Amino acid sequence: MLVAGAHGGLGQAASLACARAGARLVLLGRRIPKLNRLLDAIEREAGEALLYPLDLEGAGPDDYAELARRVESGFGRLDGLLHCAADFGGLTPLEHTDPAAFARAIHVDLTARWWLTQACLPLLRRAADGAVVFVVDDADATGQAYWGGYGIAQSGLHAMVRMLHAELASSPVRVCGLQPGPMRTPLLARAYVERERAAACEPERYAGACVTLLSAAGSARRGEVWRPGPDACGIDLPIVAER
Repeated sequence: MLVAGAHGGLGQAASLACARAGARLVLLGRRIPKLNRLLDAIEREAGEALLYPLDLEGAGPDDYAELARRVESGFGRLDGLLHCAADFGGLTPLEHTDPAAFARAIHVDLTARWWLTQACLPLLRRAADGAVVFVVDDADATGQAYWGGYGIAQSGLHAMVRMLHAELASSPVRVCGLQPGPMRTPLLARAYVERERAAACEPERYAGACVTLLSAAGSARRGEVWRPGPDACGIDLPIVAER
């Protein structure tokens, strides 16, 4: 199981939940100290994980192809890919958005996700039930004023889920989206004032939804963008993966 953005709020919670469910993990992220702390937490609970430091902003198709080769060398196939990495600098009028910040948001939130998925598809096809899960934001909300490149990328992600699902419908690879509710993460803090964040919950409460979509139980959500409530499911569902 490959988790992109593994050291972020939801990425970390999902990685721990997947490890508890028996998955062997590849933890992808750009902050090595945070990846190391996550690895330590997983190993303390007798889980298995490997680190793959990579900055999605600067990585290109060749870097993702190399990642896929290393996963193939180590595991032979890939059972699931969870996209949690995101870039959001804050609410800014498009007219005043720094061009580099706009391009970075589009790239990290959309283009890099596709490049990584494309590189991993041959490995995912080798699994009996391969899963690609895109964590997405509310396209209607982030399509409003001031959301900039991040908001535009979210609309693109919703379209990507539909398109890729249609193209892979007859394959063993299933595609879906996960749209969690407000979570207490740095991204939320950059978008809302404290009063508006009061109803947000901890990312751990959506970890079970990640496990569900990556496990065989997620086949019922194929092609969907699932919008579960917090604690919509437990985190003890078994991951279908050979040890």
